[in-house]
Amino acid sequence: WPARPAPHDAGPAKGGRAVWERVAALVDRAPRRVWAFTLAGLLACAAFAPALSSRGVPFDEIFVNDAPSVAAQETLGRHFPGGAGNPAVIIADADAAGEVAAAAQGVPGVVSAHPVDGAGRPARGAPPAVDGRVRIDATLADAADSDAARETLPRLRTAVHAVPGADALVGGTTAQQYDTQRTAARDRAVIVPVVLAVILVILVALLRSLVLPVLLVATVALNFAATLGVSALVFEHLLGFTGTDASVPLYGFVFLVALGVDYNIFLMSRVREESLRHGVDEGVRIGLTATGGVITSAGVVLAATFAALGVIPLAFLVQIAFIVAFGVLLDTLVVRSLLVPALVRDLGPVAWWPGALSRRLTPGRAGPS
Repeated sequence: WPARPAPHDAGPAKGGRAVWERVAALVDRAPRRVWAFTLAGLLACAAFAPALSSRGVPFDEIFVNDAPSVAAQETLGRHFPGGAGNPAVIIADADAAGEVAAAAQGVPGVVSAHPVDGAGRPARGAPPAVDGRVRIDATLADAADSDAARETLPRLRTAVHAVPGADALVGGTTAQQYDTQRTAARDRAVIVPVVLAVILVILVALLRSLVLPVLLVATVALNFAATLGVSALVFEHLLGFTGTDASVPLYGFVFLVALGVDYNIFLMSRVREESLRHGVDEGVRIGLTATGGVITSAGVVLAATFAALGVIPLAFLVQIAFIVAFGVLLDTLVVRSLLVPALVRDLGPVAWWPGALSRRLTPGRAGPS
């Protein structure tokens, strides 16, 4: 209300449905050419994915706009050792404080190391102890957020851990970034394959096929890689970022895979229903025509929603906003509208192997009545 929807066979399609009928006709007419061109474009974008650095965002890039704290840090760096404002913090047994400080100061990349008092100043005499433990600050030669400082950290840990009876632990800003990077790398190595495997099982159960779910999961992964490739170029050459937070790729993966699988289910469940009635070729055409507008509209709304995060002047949110917004648009406009339908149309009944649908639609066999 107030519109009165017309039946599907009431006449020629108008508006958005006519657009998707033309897209479906293109896919139906030349599926191999469509998927070849789109696949080549996505692979070209994905080739730049390794260029995206996720070693962390330097302090002077945390804020998109100029900030007084960034200017102060730059001024400090011009007059003092790079790590003066953010020393590596060592906690060790009080009885071994001298040996730990000496071991730390002997590490290449460490300018000085000394026990501190409760106010954080070099202790005069015996440093104050809490539960038999004291704090030792190690000033690094390089900025705390630099690659050189993170390379120094494992050497520093090795040196202080080797002091007998010290039970030394190394923390601080550099240690946090170093540990975050290692944890994020492990998380990506574990979470990404687990998520893809779970999605594959769900798609197999839904579509009653093995070939098609593998194909769909591969397109989701390709869309993510292509998005990272484009993001690497945009972040470095347009936005001026030298890196991203270590967690950005994983967040982007979770968002894009979740949304991409939703769109896969919307499209392919409808294609399967229509294929049971009309055959694979006609099923792809009808399914794409029926769901294209819905999927694209949802993608545009989600992309606009995430893009709104870009107005917040924090590099982390700007990067997440671009990755998700661009990835969703790429998925809805290219992958789900062209690549996937063209692949399914070109494969024909093979895409539904080994389910009953593939046997019923095999050439030479009668289709469903």
